[in-house]
Amino acid sequence: MREYNDLVKLAAQAAVRAGDYIRAALRPAADTWTEKGQHDFATEVDRVAEGLISEALMRDEPDSVIVGEELSPTRALQGQLVWVVDPLDGTTNFLHGYPQYAVSIGALADGKLVAGVVHDISRKRTYTAARGGGAYEDGIRIGVSAVTQPRLALVGTGFPFKALHLLQQYLSQFAAVLGATSGVRRAGSAALDLADVAAGRLDAFWELHLFPWDIAAGALLIREAGGVITRPDGAADVLSGAQHGAVVAGNATMHRWLLDLLRIR
Repeated sequence: MREYNDLVKLAAQAAVRAGDYIRAALRPAADTWTEKGQHDFATEVDRVAEGLISEALMRDEPDSVIVGEELSPTRALQGQLVWVVDPLDGTTNFLHGYPQYAVSIGALADGKLVAGVVHDISRKRTYTAARGGGAYEDGIRIGVSAVTQPRLALVGTGFPFKALHLLQQYLSQFAAVLGATSGVRRAGSAALDLADVAAGRLDAFWELHLFPWDIAAGALLIREAGGVITRPDGAADVLSGAQHGAVVAGNATMHRWLLDLLRIR
């Protein structure tokens, strides 16, 4: 198996290739969208993009396993090398021409996150991280914010639109965070939200319902940028699917503050 930096390079090449395809693709007509579930759409663009990514990864790492949102979402995260792929994070944004969507590719070696790439398709930015090697935006090292006072903080979030049974809990949390900070933002791509935490543009982030392909790359970005990302119970294994795949992230101080605030809601 390759060194971690080699895995990052391979994932970045695959992500940029898929991003170029998505950027050039015509937005599908509404009557061609596939509704996988309530508020959850997929198109041929998602599926072709994942195919391009899978082809690139398997060509160079034929013994690896790919867990992808569109083509293999039920496959277990088990294997010596596992790729966790979201070919188009923010599909609804893409379908409406709202420029906040990304390709996300994480790699696990023997169960540990070792490489992560988030490619911001509209802005042509690529975020990368290798275990123990730091986090980067287009080759420039990034770090989480230094804000430690909640009243100064800008916090990112995601609505539980695929799990409406969590809505009342979420609204209580939202009210508490909004009342204690300088603002809350919801842009619609968890992969880019986590990249923004890693880059210090968001001081913290939480969401109640995510999947491994939403989180894998961004989680490593945050950790390698000096931040913290856990489940709401404080557990570090954010890919296990426990607690609906909920995550809380930020610099160490803001993560602890947000974790404590959400626990009582």
